[in-house]
Amino acid sequence: MLSENNQYLAAFWGIASIILLLFLQWLVATKSKSTTKGAVPGKIDPSLGHESFIFRAHRTFMNTLENIPAMLGCCFLAILVGADPFWTAIFIWLFVAARTVHMILYYAIATDKNPSPRTYFFSFGLFVNVCLFGLCVKTLMSLS
Repeated sequence: MLSENNQYLAAFWGIASIILLLFLQWLVATKSKSTTKGAVPGKIDPSLGHESFIFRAHRTFMNTLENIPAMLGCCFLAILVGADPFWTAIFIWLFVAARTVHMILYYAIATDKNPSPRTYFFSFGLFVNVCLFGLCVKTLMSLS
């Protein structure tokens, strides 16, 4: 059981926020698609593009699904190997912030332009994930 003064408490709240973000995006994508006439479960109309909120909500959710396994893997590895709790939490919360801004921009801006504003936050989230992985490797090397 976690004690009140657990050194990874901020990281655990960050992980919970990542999972909550995934659930929220799933709900938005499901709700936006299910309210359209003739919606078929599991299928997105291939003619949809960035001008469609259904497309953007689906892509936001799928993009998060693509990013979360590596991040959660790094989160749990960091905690298991005893990486610095402060930096572990910082990297996790920076990822949460980057993914949240990415989500908001993807919902709000219908553009095929590359790079779009959301690209910068996607890239920052990826950078933070790599930094957390680096912290894990550094910690593992110090254990050897």
